[in-house]
Amino acid sequence: MTDSIGTALEPDPGITGDDHRSGRSPSQIAWERLRHDRLATSCFAVLVFFVLVAVFAPLLVALEGETLNAYHSDLISARNSLPLISATADHWFGVEPRTGRDLFALWAYGSRPSLVIGFVAAIASTMFGIIFGLLAGYLGGVVDKVISWVIDLLLSLPYLLLVIALVPIVTNRVGGGQILTSEQTSTVRFAVLIGVLIFFGWIGLARLIRGEVFSLREREFVQAAKVIGVPTRQILFREILPNLVGPIIVSASIAVPAYITAEATLSFLGAGLVEPTASWGRTVALAQNTYAAYPLFLWPPVASIAILVLALSLLGEAIRDAFDPNTRR
Repeated sequence: MTDSIGTALEPDPGITGDDHRSGRSPSQIAWERLRHDRLATSCFAVLVFFVLVAVFAPLLVALEGETLNAYHSDLISARNSLPLISATADHWFGVEPRTGRDLFALWAYGSRPSLVIGFVAAIASTMFGIIFGLLAGYLGGVVDKVISWVIDLLLSLPYLLLVIALVPIVTNRVGGGQILTSEQTSTVRFAVLIGVLIFFGWIGLARLIRGEVFSLREREFVQAAKVIGVPTRQILFREILPNLVGPIIVSASIAVPAYITAEATLSFLGAGLVEPTASWGRTVALAQNTYAAYPLFLWPPVASIAILVLALSLLGEAIRDAFDPNTRR
């Protein structure tokens, strides 16, 4: 193909001739790239593995012949409270110091809050980011100023300090001044963690979508929809939103590992989940004083967090590259 003065037009480096001939959409091309990306498929397999562990945790623990809160005091040394055994056929990851609980059971059940918090917070914050970003970018004026002011306010708040202070306050408020049981406290903290991550998590995506909508709202197809009287809601969700699928998917895929890390960090700092809920972050916090003498207590949750977060991060990078038409993978 040539332009009006006879110079050859450069082909899009991210789209092959087959893509042009088949008439596939950018999203179809991106998913095709991902399907043939070995790194992306490997990372996705890692994610599926941990999801299956979380879903079938009771079955896996029963297969080992254990339960979550079974105490084996006979396997703990009376002198230093350390386990008398390492990994065995009966206890695949050994047992917990002082209590004798099975570490494989704690590891399997501990994957659940990390994945649930990560995915629920990512989905909810993505939805809020989409809504507020579309409204700020398309409507402009007072709506844009208010949403931008809220974003700037939230960005100015010390996130970590606020979470650490907010968790006990909300827990006491829910309890009405009464002492909650450990199960009730853990449930409240679980909900608070998700709420706080959502509260702060929509900001980045909202700012990104706002900027994209500013340019899209001046395009011909949007102006034509306005002229023929298409309702604002349909313009936002049927005309503009489909053009933002790439950035939204990339943002959501990167948010999941960030939230998983945040849950583990907060549990490590004591502002996260408590007994009897198993958590990788809380296990790491408990293991910090005994890891030198009994490394099995520390390394399974640490390695799992590192592998899962790395796999999700690389998968997010692969998704970003796949939706970038200027990138070859």
